[in-house]
Amino acid sequence: MGINMTTDKVVIITGASRGIGAATAKLFAQNGYAVCINFMTSDIAAEQLKNEILQYTAKCITVKADVAKSSEVQRLFDIVDKELGCLSVLVNNVGILKAQCRFDEIDEQRFGQVLNTNVMSCFLCSKQAVKRMSNKYGGVGGAIVNVSSAAAKTGSPYEYVDYAASKGAIDSLTKGLAMEVAAEGIRVNAVRPGLIHTDIHASGGEPNRIDRLKTKIPMQRGGEPTEVAETIYWLASEKSSFVTGSLVDIAGGL
Repeated sequence: MGINMTTDKVVIITGASRGIGAATAKLFAQNGYAVCINFMTSDIAAEQLKNEILQYTAKCITVKADVAKSSEVQRLFDIVDKELGCLSVLVNNVGILKAQCRFDEIDEQRFGQVLNTNVMSCFLCSKQAVKRMSNKYGGVGGAIVNVSSAAAKTGSPYEYVDYAASKGAIDSLTKGLAMEVAAEGIRVNAVRPGLIHTDIHASGGEPNRIDRLKTKIPMQRGGEPTEVAETIYWLASEKSSFVTGSLVDIAGGL
């Protein structure tokens, strides 16, 4: 696929240097979007992804920012305004996971960090997006897609109840925000991936977790990041123009 030189659609993807975020960034680029790859730690991975994406689109930038902090979110969106133009889509993908353990072994610092990173980032970025997209503020509309998790349904007992709780909050935020901005040209939806082949499982201390659990999945396999990316892209596109406030499970039947 050649470079699309007529880029006028702009997407920000948080936590986009790897996994689902990286697959999503590539797919938006292949469909002619200018892409902002947000990341916090993986400088090399972010630059490699940017170089790959520039095969497909004329515009791609990387912005290092902790999106759980208001000042850094403001800086991220200001850079996108200046370098890429009018925001069309926000994908709130950033998320952290800590080592598997029981609920009563989770300490206060960990619980706070997981909720702050996963939920506060979604709140702060969505707020900035609404201020730019809403016709109430002179915007031309747009779409927000939040990356939740099947853990929001299961609660992830004996593994990471804190992570599950953060994703439950994402589901509620998605529904509430969707209702508030539905008449202002903005659609807000979430995907709930379950058991996808990414390195987040290593963060939980079990890199081969999917192999252990795949027999419990009706489809008998884990999902691929590209399969999640396709759903995110559909929710951001006009193909889903009458869909808002929806939580789409991508979990092989779980």
